[in-house]
Amino acid sequence: RSSDLTLQTNVTSTLNPEEITALPMEGAFVHGFFLEGASWELGRNNAPGYLNDSKLKDLHPVLPVVHVVAVTVDKKVHEGMYECPIYVTSMRGPTYVCTANLRMDNEDTNK
Repeated sequence: RSSDLTLQTNVTSTLNPEEITALPMEGAFVHGFFLEGASWELGRNNAPGYLNDSKLKDLHPVLPVVHVVAVTVDKKVHEGMYECPIYVTSMRGPTYVCTANLRMDNEDTNK
């Protein structure tokens, strides 16, 4: 149903959470997420960042601050996004919390 709610995650370009000085108009800023088996490429010239291949010896790169908002299911962005599971610990399994949608590189969205 279009009235059902889901989470929309938007990765900001802010690496240091202390640089955020105001609360968002809606939702929440969340930090402390890290990736496994991938990396995050910061966008250039106000372009959004995107998920990228993992980099050698960088096993758990930290994501920039994430803006999480509740949206109706019909408003959630799916195109060009990877549905990334979020876990409380690196154990996975029973520590699953929810899924974050992370923007993929434009080259990946055409595959």
